Formats: sequence, structure tokens, C-alpha cells
Amino acid sequence: MMRSGNPALNKKTFENLTNTSGGVMTLDGAVNKTAISLLLLMCAAYYMYSNGNLSLIWPGFIGGFIVAMITIFKKEWSPVTVPVYAVLEGLALGGISSVYAHEYTGIVQQAIFLTFGIFATLLFAYKTKVIKPTENFKLGVFAATGGIAIVYLASFIMSMFGSGMSIMSPDNSSWMSIGFSLFVVVIASLNLVMDFDFIEEAAESGAPKYMEWYGAFGLLVTLVWLYLEILRLLAKLNGRD
Repeated sequence: MMRSGNPALNKKTFENLTNTSGGVMTLDGAVNKTAISLLLLMCAAYYMYSNGNLSLIWPGFIGGFIVAMITIFKKEWSPVTVPVYAVLEGLALGGISSVYAHEYTGIVQQAIFLTFGIFATLLFAYKTKVIKPTENFKLGVFAATGGIAIVYLASFIMSMFGSGMSIMSPDNSSWMSIGFSLFVVVIASLNLVMDFDFIEEAAESGAPKYMEWYGAFGLLVTLVWLYLEILRLLAKLNGRD
């Protein structure tokens, strides 16, 4: 297993796994679990979005983070924790989407279309070998993702003191800020290719059956990040109108 920018899927993800059920992971099983997880997330998000409920944004994200940590350290619990994670993230994303929709008409539909469009396009490119996750490719994406994580962390720390990085603000429509968001969207998208590669390698290596859910979890983490960054990018672009 090679390095990945996804914290849920790194080179140690599939080490020291226990298999008590005897079943093994399959690619079709991982696809099915991903579809179920996405359906749960979208149903929860639609419920919050249609009601304009903003009260569960932070509980959803904080709860999702806690469940994500449990999933990472207790992978065998994935069949239970991953659906819970999907619902919690859906509640948070639905609330955030409602905020963006109030400011910019049609932005949520555009972000959803772009997110799934990128997902489908990169999956096709991966399966047809148009994009090959070589060692250099993985190293580059890993380094870029790490750099973005440092910027996020620095902005978060600065926000605790009442400031924050203006380049991160959806209200900042400067070309530099737009360029940064576009870069983040590209790197988040390329992380999907690495996720596909990890899931395929895990299936080929005969990982335990519950890792189908964990593979779906890894994809959800990247897709949530990608969707949020596309929303931010579209908000900045709309701000230039």
C-alpha cells in the first residue's frame, strides 16, 4: 500500500487486520457500500436543506469527526459506524448548503453536479488507465494535501484569535483566493484516484469483509471535502458578478 493524502486511507490502513467472519472484501461489495453510504448522506442532507435547519451543522460535524476517529481506530466496527458517519455528515452538509443557497441561487445544485461529475469522470479515467496512480503521482498529491492541511490548521488557529486567513473566506473573490480554492478542488479530486487505488488493492489482497464499509468511508471523507471546497469556490466566483 502506497501513501495517500486521505487520513482514512494511508499506507498502514490495511495492516494488522483481523478477520473473524471469514468473508473477504470484494470490489462490488465496496461499490455497494459506497452507494448505500451516499444515499444515507444525501437523505439526511436533503432533510436539513429542505427545512432550512442550521442547528445541527456543528453537532453534525463534531459528531461526524468523533465517529470518524472511532472508525479509523476500530475498523471492524465500520458496518455500524460508517452509516452513522454518513448521516451526521449529511445533517451538517444540509445545513451548510442551506446557508450557501440563501446567498447564491442555484449554487448547491451546481456543487452537487460538479462533485458527482468529477467523481464519475475520475472513476472512468482510473478504470480505463487514463490516470495511473504511480509513486510520483501519489507523492505529489500527498505533499500537496499536507500543505493544504497546514494552511487549514493555521487559519483555524488564527480564527481562534479573531482573525483567520482571508484567502479561505468564501467572501474573498480576489483572483488569488479563487486560484487557491481551485487548487484545493484539484487536489481533493486527485485524492479520489488514490482512494480508488487503495480500495482495489485491498480487494485484491483479500482484506476482511468489513473493509468494504471502510473503503466507502474513505471515499466519503474525500467527497465531503471536495463538495465543501466546490461550494467555497463557486461562492467566490459568484462574488465577482
